[in-house]
Amino acid sequence: MVESLTSPPGTRSEQSLADIAAGARRRLVDLSATRPVHLGASLSVIDILVAVYDALGLDPARPRRPERGDVILSKGHAVWGLYSVLAGFGVEGLDDPRAGHPLDTTPGVAAGTGALGHGLSIGAGLALAARLDGGDRKAVVVLGDGELDEGSVWEAAMFAAHHALANLVAVVDRNGLQQEGPTESVLALEPLAAKWQAFGWQVIEADGHDGAALRRTLEEAFASEDLPTVVIAHTVKGRGVPFMEHDPAFHHAHLTSHQHAAALTALAAGPEQEPA
Repeated sequence: MVESLTSPPGTRSEQSLADIAAGARRRLVDLSATRPVHLGASLSVIDILVAVYDALGLDPARPRRPERGDVILSKGHAVWGLYSVLAGFGVEGLDDPRAGHPLDTTPGVAAGTGALGHGLSIGAGLALAARLDGGDRKAVVVLGDGELDEGSVWEAAMFAAHHALANLVAVVDRNGLQQEGPTESVLALEPLAAKWQAFGWQVIEADGHDGAALRRTLEEAFASEDLPTVVIAHTVKGRGVPFMEHDPAFHHAHLTSHQHAAALTALAAGPEQEPA
């Protein structure tokens, strides 16, 4: 239950945000029993999207223009996670069959994405346009960690630092897996924080499944006055369903009836804690 259609940014309770995320995971699992979806990638990013839309002050009655800025889901294959989150906030008009990547005609979607590596360039353009317009709107770009293999991401990162786009925030869904396997085996990213710092960005690392902490982290990022900020959000692919977690086989999946029932049971039990 959304507390208010006009809740100011960051004022929804932790429980409300947790409920939105839990409902989004159930919607997503139900959907994956009817068609193939990018399930693992969507489950890992849900808490990030909930925190981002809340921090930007998403108004379900006016989802096209969040109060404080725009959201670009650069890892567009996680679109069904995005739609599930928007539905949890009370956004309507999401029930029709849609393409497997975000469409900019969808309520709450700032830009269409699909081909990986393009979202940060879009976000940088929006951030620069906001500055030229004399405004302070934010652009928040959610990237997959496997997507960081794309050279266009780092070109956009250089551009953003060169223009000191402090109103640009990138959030990396750092689940450690991509379609082909572990990111560090496919094309090593570490030391990832140092790479972003070398490109001239402020870097903040966070637990990508702690909604309250993510919200505070985003507020810190929004307060930057001279540098673009990247939040490296550490997540678990397939979060919430133990038999899917850390398993690239569920990057894209169509659940059997048995798997669907087992996944709903797991979600009802709540997430298992990661070992310290």
